[in-house]
Amino acid sequence: MDGISIAVVDDHPLLTEGIVALLQRKGGFSLVATGSAADHITAITETHQPDAMIVDLNMAGDAFQAISDASKAAPHMKMVVFTASTSTDHAIQALDAGASGYVLKGSPADDLFDAIEAARRGEIYITPAFATKVIGALQSKALEKRAAQSTRLSVREDQIVRLLLCGKQNREIARALSLSEKTIKGYMTNLMHKLNARNRLEVVIAAQRLVPPASDARDPARPR
Repeated sequence: MDGISIAVVDDHPLLTEGIVALLQRKGGFSLVATGSAADHITAITETHQPDAMIVDLNMAGDAFQAISDASKAAPHMKMVVFTASTSTDHAIQALDAGASGYVLKGSPADDLFDAIEAARRGEIYITPAFATKVIGALQSKALEKRAAQSTRLSVREDQIVRLLLCGKQNREIARALSLSEKTIKGYMTNLMHKLNARNRLEVVIAAQRLVPPASDARDPARPR
């Protein structure tokens, strides 16, 4: 079979025909299949295992799951999403699922070809005008993840916070946990620093966002 074997999955027949025509005019591609729903992504992968596949997101079925399943079934196959969705969340989810490219519909035809070529080189391609937004969203998510990790509570801190949320004072917390009141004060100082809180009230407010409500009425000081 000559050229790069490729499949196109999109639920708009006219758009599919347009993509196929573009590929034929460009040359170097061999169309092996077309589809119009998410489950066609996996079916085509199993039957043809093309070198590359151009897929839409907005069609019947779970396209993200299909991209993930197809990428695992045929790691060599390069998936390029061709969509109207300008959601950075959709772009990140598609790339996480295994897509190597994310091209917005309405972009120059060369963007689609550049994405396929970049994917075959093992690179990630995003429509240039949209790439900055996606990178910004990824950076924000990374910062949020680091912030969440930095405020992760230890088992003892979690116990203290739960007792704080029950309205307990330091002396009562110390008694409940069989610790000295001085030790509890030390934990409180650490919690204020970790939660960026200036006082006990702010610790309680911040803790409400970190500690899920207890699923039962057991003493928070008891091991779970």
